[in-house]
Amino acid sequence: MASLQIVGGKPLSGELRIHGAKNAALPILAGAILAPGQQCLDDVPQLLDIEVMLEILRSLGVHTDHHRQRVTLDTTSIHSTVIPETLMGKMRSSIFLMGPLLARFGEVTVFRPGGCAIGERPIDLHLAGLKALGATIVERHGEVYCSASRLKGAEFHLRFPSVGATENLMMAATLAEGTTIITNAAKEPEIVDLQNFLRKMGAKISGAGTEKIVIEGVDQLALSNIKSFLIES
Repeated sequence: MASLQIVGGKPLSGELRIHGAKNAALPILAGAILAPGQQCLDDVPQLLDIEVMLEILRSLGVHTDHHRQRVTLDTTSIHSTVIPETLMGKMRSSIFLMGPLLARFGEVTVFRPGGCAIGERPIDLHLAGLKALGATIVERHGEVYCSASRLKGAEFHLRFPSVGATENLMMAATLAEGTTIITNAAKEPEIVDLQNFLRKMGAKISGAGTEKIVIEGVDQLALSNIKSFLIES
């Protein structure tokens, strides 16, 4: 469409229900795999990116169901830490799974993600942050393998406030040994939503919405602490 013509002058009336944001739902879906158990997420939008994320989770062994705006997850029987290349190519946000899988299982294999309409956006900040937390990273022909017996808390300064890298490091650091400080962090509302979700799982995290986020690592998290979580932002 080359142009859009709008003729004004008519009053608007009525009500419209605002659904939860995709940008909040995607990292929260990824964050759920930090602990085994069952979880319900409410007000999850029915969008292609959400369905791709659920397809990726199923490929890892997560049992999922998406009915209307409710997603139910069972992360007890995850059997793989390899995110299929074909699915990563559909959606860039699949990179969110890197931090949670690495933190919980000690390894993860991903591929350079696609699915971004605004062009290529490197994942170097994600990798640099995980490396600062003690991960060993090996890249071969577009495949990225990360491993760590247990991540270690560290201070990491983002050279620009990347939303995705901020969220990935937040999730990875929840199970790291010691304290992690992320500076020049992104401040978007979905980061606050992710912090609220991680806190309900038992994470010790503060500062979301500011340029400095502090995470004190814990030994384990628990989805049993949450009966259901409402996607708000």
